[in-house]
This record gives sequence, C-alpha cells and structure tokens, in this order.
Amino acid sequence: MTTTIRCVSPVDGRVYAERPVATDAEIAAALNEARSAQTEWRRVPVADRARYCSAAVDAMLAMKDEIVPELAWQMGRPVRYGAGELRGFEERARYMIDIAAAALAPIDPGPKDKFRRWISREPLGLVLVVAPWNYPYLTAVNTVVPALMAGNAVILKHAAQTLLVAERFQAAFDRAGLPKGLFQHLFLSHEQTAAMISGGRVDQVNFTGSVEGGRAMERAAAGTFTGLGLELGGKDPAYVRADADLAQAVENLVDGAFFNSGQSCCGIERIYVHRDVYRPFVDGFVDMTRSYVLGDPLDEATTLGPMVRASAADFVRGQIDAAIRAGATAHVDPRAFPKDAPGTPYMAPQVLTEVNHQMSVMIEESFGPVVGIMAVSGDDEAVELMNDSAYGLTASIWTRDEGAAAEIGARIETGTVFMNRCDYLDPALAWTGVKDTGRGATLSRVGYETLTRPKSFHLRTAF
Repeated sequence: MTTTIRCVSPVDGRVYAERPVATDAEIAAALNEARSAQTEWRRVPVADRARYCSAAVDAMLAMKDEIVPELAWQMGRPVRYGAGELRGFEERARYMIDIAAAALAPIDPGPKDKFRRWISREPLGLVLVVAPWNYPYLTAVNTVVPALMAGNAVILKHAAQTLLVAERFQAAFDRAGLPKGLFQHLFLSHEQTAAMISGGRVDQVNFTGSVEGGRAMERAAAGTFTGLGLELGGKDPAYVRADADLAQAVENLVDGAFFNSGQSCCGIERIYVHRDVYRPFVDGFVDMTRSYVLGDPLDEATTLGPMVRASAADFVRGQIDAAIRAGATAHVDPRAFPKDAPGTPYMAPQVLTEVNHQMSVMIEESFGPVVGIMAVSGDDEAVELMNDSAYGLTASIWTRDEGAAAEIGARIETGTVFMNRCDYLDPALAWTGVKDTGRGATLSRVGYETLTRPKSFHLRTAF
C-alpha cells in the first residue's frame, strides 16, 4: 500500500513535496470529529457562517506571494498567471457567500387556509471534495465554501500533484477560527478514498477529474445512496461564424486553447470556422500561437509552462503525430521553441488543419497545447460537428448576432453556451455538463441545491 503521497515537479523532475498517507485511525478520527462539529455548525446562523468563510478567503489571499511560486513548482503554471487563479477563487467564494442567505431561505408555496407550509433546505452532513491539480484552488472552492455555508462539514482530498493546496485551505480556515474539525484535509490513497465512499462514511462526494475517475467514484458509491457530483472530461468546441469579429475571436480562442498549457477542462480543443473567414482566421491564429514563450514557469517572461508530466505531453505528441500521418497539417515548428523536447513535459503549442473526426485529436480529450481547426459551410454543419462528441461541458459561438448565438446554443449538447468568450466560469451560473462530462452542478443558487436536501413542513394551525 502507498505510504506517502509525492508531488514530482514538472519544472525539474524532482520531488517537490511529500506527505505520509493518513492511517486508518487518523481517517476515523477525522470523520468522527467532522460529524461532531457539523451537529453544532448546522445550528449556526448563515450570517455567522459567512463571517468565518469570508475571513478564510481573506487569509488565503494574504498567502498570495507564497502560493504563486508554489503553484508553479507543483503543476507548472507560469508565475505571471498564478495570481489570476486566486482572483477567480475570491470571485467564486465571495459570490457564493453573498447569495447563501437567499439560496438557503425556506421556500414558501403560498397560503393555504388553516395550514402553515414551507420547504427548508437542510445540510447533507459530511461532504467529501476530491479536487484535481490543474486549477487546484478554483475547483476546490466551488464546493468547499458553499458546502460550509450550507451547514455541512467538509473533508478535502487533493490531487497528489498539488498536495500543498490542501494545506493552504486548512491554514486559511484555521486562521479564520472555523470550529475545529469542521473543515479538514486528508492525504489519502485511491484505495482509501474508495473505501471511505463505499463504506457510506460521507453523505456527498464532489469529484473533478477524468471520466475513468468518475466511473471509479460511481463504483465505490454503488449501493450506499451517497450523492455524487462529477465534473469529468471535456473536448470543448468553438464555432466562428462569418460575421464574427475575427481579431477578437483569434485573440480569445488562442488564449482559450493554450492557457495553462491547454490543461483546462473547459479549454478550447477544436474550432469550426465558416469557410468565408477560414483562411484569415487560421493565419491570425497561427501567428499569435507562434508568439508564445515556452520555458521555466518561474521566469516572468514565460507564457507557456511545462505540462504536468512527461507522459501527458507524450500522449498529446502522439495525437499530433497520428493526425499528421492521417493527413493533417501542422502549422507550428517545435524547433522554434528550444525548450521543447520529447520525453519531457515541455511541449510547444501546435495548430492543426486538414483534420477530421476520424482523428483522435478531434474526438478524444487532449488536455494539452494542441487545437484542430476545420472549415464548415454554416450553422448546421457546425452544430452537427460540435455535438459529435462524448463530452459536453462548454461551447462558444463567435458572432455579432445574439439571436443566432441563442438559437445555435439551444441546439448544442453542452452545459454552458458562451458568445464571444470562452474558458471562464461565471459564479452566478450553474457549472454543469452533459454526457461523459458528468452530472450535478456547482456554483450559483443551483449549486446550493446539490449540497442540501429539501425538508417539508405541513402544519395544521386550526381544527
């Protein structure tokens, strides 16, 4: 059995951090302490919960100067972008805190003679958050803060690659004075996580990760009636209509494809462009892609850091090579990026044309710095291709016609429809997906519904 959890840095391949996995006794103690703390916490007024959670957000932001380089070492994101994740963390946390009172307020079904009726929102109890490495603060906060605001206790199990993030969350809540045991992090093996779920020891699991990881969560939860929220894979498309602002579309879609080295669940992985603007779009896209600087993420000049590990980069290289053998055209010469080297996590961005849906790079999640671009005849063909996927997290439409965007968006099988933007979560909107992307929702008022259960009160007031 695994005895330690290690973070191997993609920067230089060395072990950056290592922690012992929790013992069975430590797991049992954490769960018992969380249950005990939650029985009191659920009675705490929402306004008081908000003060604790707001103080934790303040405490996290105060650690920014330590967190930014720490993130670069753990998962490779350039330091010039590190503070952006904390800004998103703050935006989501503060929004969910601000709406909690309204989202958790009793539902009044209206008057009924001689009766008083309402539906309350009751906390689930103990929520397990299994968070990924690619946006370790953003993905975790989607559940951690609203779960606590809803009156639950929380156990956070973070990915090995970003194990120090769990400690940052713990430090922030400890500094905020949150009641002991209410929020805890545990270093767990996959087997321990599965055993915790299969034993019915938690009431809700919110997992962000791979499709296969989601299936493992479902297997573990089978028969326990434990709630599951699953945000899994993505192969997010964009459609550039003939009336789009090409400069805006190019700038935003290049960023959407290559930010975080393409390691984003809602990153742009395939683009369909109306044939009337296809050539100028591709030319502009390729020119901007060639301007990236691949290098050490601790260098402020770097705009593209390493992928999380060499095997992930080699998987993407394999997709590119297979597409080229099948007739695709690669527009970026990796030799123009001196740091690029097969067998390492440092990988140049790549733009492919002459692609089709028989190629892995257009149908299977890449999760790396590559994007395929296809010409289409119009809206119908674009919709057909956008829906030709096992995934459905987000889709973006680039057009000056809002009505057309709404009509096209209604036909796309996806969780979020964007017009003239991409790769962003608005905390006021439900974050959800369809098909193999998963089930459930976080953020917005809807997110609170998945972290509580309804309880109906039907009181006869006269006889």
